[in-house]
Amino acid sequence: MSPTLLQTELSHTPKSQSLALARKVLLIEAKEIEALASSLDTNFEAAVALILHCKGRVVVSGMGKSGHIGGKIAATLASTGTPAFFMHPAEASHGDLGMITNGDVVIALSNSGESDEILNILPTIKRLGAKVVAITGNKASTLAKQCDIHLSAEVSQEACPLGLSPTASTTAALALGDALAVCVLDARDFSAEDFAKSHPGGSLGRRLITRVQDVMRTGNAIPYVRDSAVLADALIEMTQKGLGFTAIVNQQETLLGIFTDGDLRRVFASDKNNQFTEITTVMHPNPKTIPANKLAAEAVEIMENTKINGLLVTDENGKLVGAFNMHDLLIAKII
Repeated sequence: MSPTLLQTELSHTPKSQSLALARKVLLIEAKEIEALASSLDTNFEAAVALILHCKGRVVVSGMGKSGHIGGKIAATLASTGTPAFFMHPAEASHGDLGMITNGDVVIALSNSGESDEILNILPTIKRLGAKVVAITGNKASTLAKQCDIHLSAEVSQEACPLGLSPTASTTAALALGDALAVCVLDARDFSAEDFAKSHPGGSLGRRLITRVQDVMRTGNAIPYVRDSAVLADALIEMTQKGLGFTAIVNQQETLLGIFTDGDLRRVFASDKNNQFTEITTVMHPNPKTIPANKLAAEAVEIMENTKINGLLVTDENGKLVGAFNMHDLLIAKII
């Protein structure tokens, strides 16, 4: 079989040269980020305070590659407790400036600091009463001089061998935006639960907001028998409910014990292998339980640490109110 065009091209690719160049790119960008960290000054603190006390929203804007970075910064701010959105500067002069209000803070990104689309809307932004934080790679630029607070994202070199494509400069701007978002997050005492509220569709969000009561089975779906039941009754209940266990409760529905598939195997191997055996003599007393208001993630931790496949849910009086197993947690995408 003759080699494909792709295989031929790959066989002639200088692998060692590609790896060397890739490592050089990463090292250059890492070096520029390290230098950026050392150059932070009181302007950064002022920018954090301005965003923290913003009465409106944070509007991020930039052209080209700076625009792509700006979009990510806006998204990061929004997901960490700061209302923010991206505004395209070219569209802004055709009506989108109406998005900006008196209490807003505008973060304007331009590596050169001379982007016409940004500079053209700057006077209007100021007339509207919004404050401007500029992130540029040129302290002497027009944007740096006309903004309220300037943050330098200057780099000594781009990672591109031609020195033309924005690489280290965009990485520096992105990292600076991340630093702003994280510092504002910290100042707000923004918690993991707060983060989850804006990420309900993600796995992390589900783990942080889903409670046991959201996944447990209730009512007739709970497998349980009375303490007067015999082994045959427990087997029927386990088969019908399909959780791999059944609870044992008294007349007041207070939980007394649990009987599992594992207990069943042990009964079959013992001299108590009789369908009329009283369930209280073969059940496991004092089973692991969890309150309904606990996080489902806490239930996962209990189940993993104790190597069990299901949990019973009780109220403050020890009354059985729910049950679930690992399959229920999988369906809820908690694990």
